Order: sequence, then C-alpha cells, then structure tokens
Amino acid sequence: MAMTDAPSATDTRDEQGSTSVPTRTLDALNFFLADVRDGLGPYLAIYLLAVRGPAHGWNEATVGAVLTIAGIVGLISQTPAGSLIDRTRNKPRIVMIAALLVTLSSISLPIVTGFTVVAITQSIAAVAGAVFAPAISAITLGLVGPKLFAKRVGRNEAFNHAGNAVSAALAGVLAWKFGPVVVFWLMGGLTVASIVTASRIDNGAIDNAVARGLDCEPDDDCDEPSGWKALIENKPLMIFAVTAFLFHLANAAMLTSVSQLLSRTVGKDQATSLTAACIVAAQLVMVPVAIVVGRNTEKWGTKPLFLVAFAFLAVRGALYTVSNDPWWLVGVQALDGIGAGIFGALFPVVIADLTKGTGRFNVSQGAVASAQGLGAALSASLAGAIIVGAGYTAGFLTLAVVAGLGLALYLVAMPETKKRG
Repeated sequence: MAMTDAPSATDTRDEQGSTSVPTRTLDALNFFLADVRDGLGPYLAIYLLAVRGPAHGWNEATVGAVLTIAGIVGLISQTPAGSLIDRTRNKPRIVMIAALLVTLSSISLPIVTGFTVVAITQSIAAVAGAVFAPAISAITLGLVGPKLFAKRVGRNEAFNHAGNAVSAALAGVLAWKFGPVVVFWLMGGLTVASIVTASRIDNGAIDNAVARGLDCEPDDDCDEPSGWKALIENKPLMIFAVTAFLFHLANAAMLTSVSQLLSRTVGKDQATSLTAACIVAAQLVMVPVAIVVGRNTEKWGTKPLFLVAFAFLAVRGALYTVSNDPWWLVGVQALDGIGAGIFGALFPVVIADLTKGTGRFNVSQGAVASAQGLGAALSASLAGAIIVGAGYTAGFLTLAVVAGLGLALYLVAMPETKKRG
C-alpha cells in the first residue's frame, strides 16, 4: 500500500522552509501509539496475579519470569529492528504492521492458558514492539532534519505521554465497571487509530539518508554508512549504553512492583484503577517535562538533565518504602514523570549526537535499546525474587541503589554531547 497522501493544510515547514513536516499527523501518531507500543505493560502483572492468581500457579516470581523472557526476546530484537529501519524505504508501513502484531499478541491473553503460551505471546509482542522507537525517531529525523530534531522529539514525547495519560485514565474509570479486561478493548481501538494515522504520513517526504543519521541535508550528497567498528570504538556510545542499562534495571520493575503491591492490599479491580492512576500521574508530569527538555536541550546540554533523571529515579525508589497507602504510592509514582520524561526525550537525541555522520543512527538506537532492554528484563526478575524473599521494602531499596550507581557512572564517565555557547 503506497503512502502517497499529500500533507494536510495543518502541516508546517522547518525553519528553512525546505522540508514538509506533517506536524499534527506526527502528534496524533505518538498519541495513539502510546498505549500500543509497550503492549500490556503493568496491566499484565495485574491480570496474571489477580485474575489467574496462585490457583493457576501465578505469583510475583512467575510473573517476573514471563516479563524477563519477553524482555530478553525484545532486547535481542532491538538491534535487528534498528537495522531494519535503517534499510526500509517505507517506515510508516513498518509501524502499522508492528502495531497490529503487538495488539493481536496482547488481546489473545484472555483465551490462552499456561506459562509457556503466555510467554510466547508476550515475546511476539516484544519483537514487534522493538520497532516503534527507532521507527518514530527515524521518521521524525527524516522529516525535520538534525537541526530541529531535539525540539521535535520533545514534542513527540509530550504527545506520547499525553496518550498514555488519557488511555490510562480511561482504563482506570472503565475498570471499576468492567474489570481488568477493559485494557484489551482499549488497546484494540487505539491500534486502529494508530494504523489510520500512520497511513496518512507521506512516505515520500521522509529523507531516508537523513533518517539514518548521515551528516547531510536532503538535497546534499551523503557519505556511505560507516562500519560497525566505528560504533564499537565509540566509547561515549558504549558508556551511554551501560547507563541506559542501569536506568532501566532500576526503573522497569518499580511500577510493576507497585501494581502487585496494590493488588495484594486493595484487590484486583481497585488495583487496576489505582495502577491507571499511577500511570496518569506520571504521564501528566512527563508532558511538560518533555516539552521543556526538548526546547532547552541545546541551551542546557544533555548531561545535567540526565543527572537529574537518575537522581529522581533513586529518590522515587526510596520513597516507595515510606508507606503502603495507595494514594502515597500514586503520588510517588508521579516522580517517574521527571526521570523517565527526561530519559525518553533525550535518548534519541544523545544517540543522534554521538553517531552524527555515521549513517548508523537507527541501528545504534537498537543496540543501546538492547542494553536498556536487558536492564528492563532483569529488573522484573530481580525485584520479583527480592520481593518474594525479603519483601517489598527490600525490593524498592535495591532498585534505588541501582539508580544511584547509574547516576555516579554518568557523572564520572559520560561526556556532554551538545556543544553550547
């Protein structure tokens, strides 16, 4: 299916007036994909623990094992996904296919049983989900060019977080009446909206050379992509991969652990709604954070902002141990809006800076995403095992310590990627 629709009257142009940018279409795509790209997320833990429960052999440890398996499969897929995006000439179509696969894998959960089948369905969703981040970044870079990339990524993240907030709010309200199964219906509707929106992006307006990080403008001749050796020898890129690993090792299991704690204390239906409230609180904070970061990255630099992200992540882990009151947990989760909001807005920007002119932007995104995916996958098992053995307080404090290690490494070893002044 050819993507040849002309940009709408609401589309804008960049500062040079050279590249047609479907601004509102990108806004809508990030909004609708927000609830699709991560699959069931924390709702998977609630569904397996509260709906299936110990009677069917599910506890925090087995849930963590499923999340780890899917996470490992997903992280193995990250680098190939980035390479696919570098090579494909129709990136919007790839987004549509991935959205469909994630949704079909997720909505099959109520009709499948057994650890193995659940692990397989979630692994399929993880493989497809690996495509979204590099695809959206590549589409954006190919449309706006490197000069406006940081600002546009901030706007992308703002609409992504707004979409998460709206979908989580809907899930929370509807769960009171229909139970946790409502998240499956919601995902199906948002997938349809995502596919329709992606089909409206003019594929011909995407400069594929610029989209893969070659140091050129759309009308210039581009050098050939560099070899893998140039990326492996890129020390700052390797350091950034390690810090991304530590960030997600600390962050990924926090919301999942909170949702499990809520299911133990208030019941499955209220836990679904309160988990939705946790997501809404964080996403509402992420919206302004992403916009501010995107607009000021060139002025403030990336390193100070990332240090702030790690600091808030460590504090958040410690504050979870203060009280089990549901609304206290919701309030603490709002701090995720600062840490994860900064990370999401700057992740592709830092990689674009470190790989500028190599032609390996998207495959580098995939490689670093593999590192952060490994951290996220191990986070679930790490937290699950500690919670089962020593309780929730020990689990949260462990995650906070990991965040502190990430902060120290970034402070000592990671250079600034923006040339200021």
